[in-house]
Amino acid sequence: MPHTVPPVGAEAPDFTLASTSGQPVTLSSLRGKKVLLAFFPLAFTSTCTAELCDMRDDWDQFADADTVVLPISVDSTASLGEFKRKFDMKADMVSDFKRDAARAYGVLLEDRFFSTRAYFLIDRTGRIRWEHVEANPSHKRSNAELFEQIRALD
Repeated sequence: MPHTVPPVGAEAPDFTLASTSGQPVTLSSLRGKKVLLAFFPLAFTSTCTAELCDMRDDWDQFADADTVVLPISVDSTASLGEFKRKFDMKADMVSDFKRDAARAYGVLLEDRFFSTRAYFLIDRTGRIRWEHVEANPSHKRSNAELFEQIRALD
């Protein structure tokens, strides 16, 4: 059964996933903060590396916008930890190894067993206020566009 992308205005599907911090991340525990879920296909691939390095470079701007960035992929925490170390990422990487979050958000490419690139901006009450699912996982949104959407929440 294909999973569908939850619509803007819907409550964000909750999840608890392992992260590179060693602590699990539960989405509902972040209520009261803006959250950007950034699903990406696979660590160490060219577009994913460029996207996450761009986020790293603008990390202070995300923090200044009071937004928690959760980069999520199906990679293991060990692979994500190495990815984080190699590129000096500021964000803790989140592992959706069992693909539950990607299915809940309708972004799992079942035939490839990884997610497409997708973004979900969640407001302080836990509702999805903006989403973008890339038609082609080799495309990505610019940080400028992400910041524009984050500013629109305030």
